[in-house]
Amino acid sequence: MTSDAQPEILRYTAFSSDPAGGNPAGVVLDASGLDDAGMLAIAAELGYSESAFLTAPPQGFGEPGRAFTLRFFSPKAEVPFCGHATVATAIALGERIGAGELIFATPAGTVPVTVAEDPASGGLRATLTSVEPRSEPVGEKDLAEALAALDWRAEELDGTIPPRIAFAGARHLVLGASTRERLADLAYDFDRLTALMLRLDLTTVQLVWRASDSVFHVRDPFPVGGVVEDPATGAAAAAFGAYARELGLVDAESELTLHQGEDLGRPGVLTVTLRAGDSRVRVSGVGTRIVA
Repeated sequence: MTSDAQPEILRYTAFSSDPAGGNPAGVVLDASGLDDAGMLAIAAELGYSESAFLTAPPQGFGEPGRAFTLRFFSPKAEVPFCGHATVATAIALGERIGAGELIFATPAGTVPVTVAEDPASGGLRATLTSVEPRSEPVGEKDLAEALAALDWRAEELDGTIPPRIAFAGARHLVLGASTRERLADLAYDFDRLTALMLRLDLTTVQLVWRASDSVFHVRDPFPVGGVVEDPATGAAAAAFGAYARELGLVDAESELTLHQGEDLGRPGVLTVTLRAGDSRVRVSGVGTRIVA
């Protein structure tokens, strides 16, 4: 492809089998003719929270034909990792080269993905394995600033879900809501939250309400990406799974269900699997092509 050729731009949604649900992503399966500015321009034109761009893998990396370099751009900038765009890309590839194992070299590290038939939806399901996760405390002043930007009161936090910065490829501030109503009522100061997130190098703020031992409802403000809210956030789901296990909120061997996008009218479901003896986190979801 020559440098001035326009690559094929696909649109897929992740974490839903309905094109109107889940989180849409742009997918460019051959970005070899694009420079960074070209990738950013496509992401900005699409306006999705992220778009994914595939190029050849590093030499000697993975199985030929099933290994790729994968980069992610929001409408504003490159991001180190994006779970929903990884799932969308894996499903797009699975439809073309068949189900099986894929491996991606991303700015955050190596991310394996398994693509398999999903009997319930009749489509494909992709399961990504995160990079090594970690978490760290958030300072009292930073927490106070986050709450002020969100217009949340401290007493509206769920004391059983401690505020903390969690990482599994990207950094997310986890805040627990005491009620489903508090989670549903999201109206925040875009510029104020953006400034805090840039200072703390956060990709999203993950707002969480616990419905049961293994079921959570989540929302992810994403002003640093140029959008008010991310409809379904695989990277944050992976980070949250590791955080929840580290803090003993869930068992070391667990399967968690995260509902996201309901308050946006784009419902999606993310499955987070934790395995005893493996610190990495698996995030799974279905997806489908959006016909423009």
